[in-house]
Amino acid sequence: MPEPTKKTVSAFTKKPKTQTAEIGATVIFEAETEKTDVKVRWQRDSKDIASSYKYTISAEGNMHSLTINNIVQEDAVGYAVIAGVSKVKFELKIKESEAQKAVSPDPAVAEPKPEEPKKAPPAPTGSSASDTSGTVSDGLLESHQPDTRQDLTGLFTEKPQSGEVNVGENITFVARVCGESLLKKPTVKWFKGKWMDLASKSGKHLQLKEHYDRNSKVYTFEMHIIAAKANFAGAYRCEVSSRDKFDSCNFDLVVHGNKNNYISVCSCFVVRDSLLSYSSTDAGEDSGELDFSALLKKRAVHVSTEPEVDVWEILQKAPPSEYEKIAFQYGITDLRGMLKRLKKMKKEEKKSAAFLRKLDPAYQVEKGHKIKLQIEVANPDAEVKWLKNGQEIHPTGRYIFESVGNKRFLTINNCTLADDAAYTCMIGDEKTVTELFVKEPPVLIVRNLEDQMVMKGERVEFECEVSEEGAQVKCHSNFTSHQFRKHGHQHFCTRLTFTMPTCQLLLDQKQLEVYQNIADLTVKAKDQAVFKCEVSDENVKGIWYKNGVEVKPDARTHITHIGRIHKLTIDEVKPEDEGDYTFVPEGYAFNLSAKLNFLEVKIDFVPRQDPPKIHLDCMGRTAESTILVVAGNKLRLDVPITGDPAPTVVWTKGEKVGAIHKILSDSDGRVHVESTKGHCIFTIEGAERQDEGVYSVIVRNPAGEDTADINVKVVDVPDPPEAPRILSVGEDSCIVQWDPPLFDGGQPVIGYVLERKKKKSYRWMRLNFDPYKETTYEAKRMIEGVAYEMRVYAVNTIGMSRPSAASQPFVPVAPTSEPTGLCVDDISDTTISLKWRAPERIGSAELEGYGVEYCKEADEWIPAFSGLTERTTVIVHDLPTGEKMQFRVRAYNMAGPSLPATLQQAVTIREIMQRPKIWLPRNLRQTLIKKVGEMINLVIPFQGKPRPQVTWTKNDEPLDPKQVSIRNSDTDTILFVRRSERKDSGKYEVQVQIENVEDRASVNIQIVDLPGPPQNLKVIDVWGFNVALEWKPPKDNGNCDITGYTIQKADKKTMEWYNVYEQYRRTNCVVSDLIMGNEYVFRVYAMNMVGLSPEPCLSKDSAYIQKTGIVYKPPSYKEHDFSEAPKFTHPLVSRSVIAGYNATLSCSVRGIPKPKITWYKNKMDITNEAKYRMFSNQGVLTLEIRKPCPFDGGVYMCKAVNDSGEDVVECKLEVRCKYMPLTQELPRNLHSNS
Repeated sequence: MPEPTKKTVSAFTKKPKTQTAEIGATVIFEAETEKTDVKVRWQRDSKDIASSYKYTISAEGNMHSLTINNIVQEDAVGYAVIAGVSKVKFELKIKESEAQKAVSPDPAVAEPKPEEPKKAPPAPTGSSASDTSGTVSDGLLESHQPDTRQDLTGLFTEKPQSGEVNVGENITFVARVCGESLLKKPTVKWFKGKWMDLASKSGKHLQLKEHYDRNSKVYTFEMHIIAAKANFAGAYRCEVSSRDKFDSCNFDLVVHGNKNNYISVCSCFVVRDSLLSYSSTDAGEDSGELDFSALLKKRAVHVSTEPEVDVWEILQKAPPSEYEKIAFQYGITDLRGMLKRLKKMKKEEKKSAAFLRKLDPAYQVEKGHKIKLQIEVANPDAEVKWLKNGQEIHPTGRYIFESVGNKRFLTINNCTLADDAAYTCMIGDEKTVTELFVKEPPVLIVRNLEDQMVMKGERVEFECEVSEEGAQVKCHSNFTSHQFRKHGHQHFCTRLTFTMPTCQLLLDQKQLEVYQNIADLTVKAKDQAVFKCEVSDENVKGIWYKNGVEVKPDARTHITHIGRIHKLTIDEVKPEDEGDYTFVPEGYAFNLSAKLNFLEVKIDFVPRQDPPKIHLDCMGRTAESTILVVAGNKLRLDVPITGDPAPTVVWTKGEKVGAIHKILSDSDGRVHVESTKGHCIFTIEGAERQDEGVYSVIVRNPAGEDTADINVKVVDVPDPPEAPRILSVGEDSCIVQWDPPLFDGGQPVIGYVLERKKKKSYRWMRLNFDPYKETTYEAKRMIEGVAYEMRVYAVNTIGMSRPSAASQPFVPVAPTSEPTGLCVDDISDTTISLKWRAPERIGSAELEGYGVEYCKEADEWIPAFSGLTERTTVIVHDLPTGEKMQFRVRAYNMAGPSLPATLQQAVTIREIMQRPKIWLPRNLRQTLIKKVGEMINLVIPFQGKPRPQVTWTKNDEPLDPKQVSIRNSDTDTILFVRRSERKDSGKYEVQVQIENVEDRASVNIQIVDLPGPPQNLKVIDVWGFNVALEWKPPKDNGNCDITGYTIQKADKKTMEWYNVYEQYRRTNCVVSDLIMGNEYVFRVYAMNMVGLSPEPCLSKDSAYIQKTGIVYKPPSYKEHDFSEAPKFTHPLVSRSVIAGYNATLSCSVRGIPKPKITWYKNKMDITNEAKYRMFSNQGVLTLEIRKPCPFDGGVYMCKAVNDSGEDVVECKLEVRCKYMPLTQELPRNLHSNS
């Protein structure tokens, strides 16, 4: 019997019912909950209803009501009430008034119209009018039904609804948008799936239409699907946008006969017979017009435990050359749409004054999971609004708003397909927009169907489990009749009768066994004769014959068939009943025969009594007598027994011999007990571990009793081991250890099988194919720096266990190479300074730092300091003076320390005397030039031990500490002036001295400034349109050379200054191209390396340009003769070409006027011959010979002629045969054959 389905418990004891009301009336919906403290929500079209003048919500105890006031036509939609996980849907229907009924025509008498494309029916929002109890979903939604719960927005007045169509028929989806509040025409896009834009698919099977009604101001958009095919089925989406408004709607199309929308249960069979076959799940030949999913073949099911990967984040970081590979890996087939979206995501956003961090362009979440959207605002007190498709979102149980500092969060719990929309966050007039894609996980087959072996005529039941409750499942078979039902995640397919053995069910016609044969009878008159037989199949019918004639039942003859027992009973036996009786089973080629003897003499019969006896080869609990059965298989104990009269049989089970045993019977479900003549059979269907133990069989009759014990041991595959542990890792290897399984399945574990995979991969790779006996294994040949996981299988003689849990992720890494260039940088009486370079090979793991150790000769190594240092220089303090010490450095990473780098010899801790020496930088060996106000910072390194004394002077005088700052260290001295002045120029000298030894160095500093204005600007002369100017250099040159002057002019009328000369070096100039009749003034700026002088020098006098009569006489020119005789600048080149391939001859010519070109072959004009083509381009001449043959060889000439002369150039062309002739006689033979 199939397992009964569990009935969901509703939170409502009274449910609201669908009601019908007239326009303007008031209607009340009432609901009663089982508990009084349950929170109840009312919804209209899947959107929560709040109390207002339109809706009145009240609650008293466990009674809840919703009142709708002043009903209008728009209120005729679906409603729902939710309490906990229970949801009841109902409808409000509008009853037409009498006037409306009189006006509306009767559809029954309407004229028949020609067949039009089917309109998609509206999605059901509640129960029908006849259903008064509502529909209780209790939180368990059917995954195969489209999610029609759409939040209403201000754009759609009518949304396209899901529809159904048969293959080859037409269907139309309609969307309407109100245009009263829109400034321009809205834009509508139709999509299939997530990204397939259907605008590019218009054609034979798809047409997109739109029109505008000026009276109602409504835009109507239609999508016509013509001659639908099976692969057109799937999810569709309609998006409408107008300026800053956006709305979208999801709907589904179901094409009857489409096999791609179902999970093929037959694909779960493991077919073992070569004669069995099943239909393919590949796409048909018409796939690909509106659906790209048919290009994908169904593969083996892999249940992934990896976290979801954001594909768009991977694509943004990947180079463009990897886009196609990533798209194929994650199943993105619309490459053009993917690239458009990436381009949109990569546009640089303008900086916002309200947002510090905006929303990402898109988010993705699986259905049923939760997602958190985050922004950062500039003002922590700013008010934030969240919108979904243009509609403001209010906090509910599913939408949670959070504010932490300047961060704002929107959390959406239990995401559904209705949450697949555009989300907007607004602060004032600024906003940030993102798009949320809700990914509906595919329906997977968690547990496959198992092969079944049944007998003909028996009932068989197949069971599989899918990942989502309520998924549509189709069972493909060659069954004549079958039943299909589902319970939760489990689906059952029951086969009632079979007529064909060629199907995916292993059908066998078992040989009919005879458990009890009919026996010869000798009876006396008036007695009853009973022929009885028992066969193995209770469904087999049979026919009784007497002496070859079929026996017909009558008043004395009775034929019965009960189960496996067939009886022929003859009452009041007469002499004519004597004869041979035969039973023939239907459908089997054998019969059972017996003879009836009639006895008139009375015989006293004393029955013989034999004590019962059990005949077993081995009994007890020894290893030799133990019966092994594999878990899941059938256990059948067939025990031969004897005894007269037939003994009764009792089966018991106990853990030990002598203990209290439990009596077993057919009521135990899986246990079947049968008794036949000479045998007692005990059967357990699908043995389990708890079936293991000692089974006792007791046989009794009036003559005695016998008992036998049978030890049964159930063996199974072992339990999976615990998660393995990673003991250590190497450059390309690791050592893994695990514990044996807690239960070995009743058989010793013979070894283990290990697998590994990359952390971000789904593919496990087996490391050993023969069982590995130890519990510690070294895995090799891994990639350094890549994260891996390991798992283990246990193996015994029965089979392999389930895999263990995966180990913690680990990364194979190797220690770095030793540091290089270790040397002593400095040494004193108690300290030493060491320096080194980084290792040559660091590897994939990051370098954590360096460890420094020291020791005396032949002593233990001591760490110089605790922990690690990241620098490549270190000073070791508190060393004993005069001791010889050895030092070494090791690099550390995740894998541990590297090989040490050691000094070549021991170092004696003692300070070394060093002469003072100044290392003057190269840039200070020449004059240092600075502008006034700039900072002066001189760093001069030096050496000397012990620390030398440093002294600075300027022009042989001590420095002023108020103007100049001096800082000294052990290795350098710094001179610093915050703001330089002209007086800071001079020669600075630094002296380092140790006792009587010293060293000196000097630095020249020049502080420069802007120059003063030039002096005495005069107008020396004015003539024509020219003015001569002269001036003197400035008094103050800014402490540097004058590099030039800038001269400017201005008309006295406008006084707008224009540059005449820049970077002019002399102190006099001539200003030309002045306009007559205007009066000009001039000024001059001085320039040095700093810039222009702040003030110019103005001319005291102005210059007036007199008006004079001027008559322009154009010069006379002699026209030049450009004519030129033709001349070939590049000659023709002799060539040798192969017959059958086009050949070209090229040359170039010049001449004025353009010469006439003529081509000759062997001095014959070939201009008009079709075999040749002539080209001329900018003097380059080309002759093309089309597929030349050997007869086209010869001397080719090109002739150019114009009025000034002519020129000729020629070349030789040799045409070779394409193939070498076999003999010289070949052409003659060919002509003779022709």
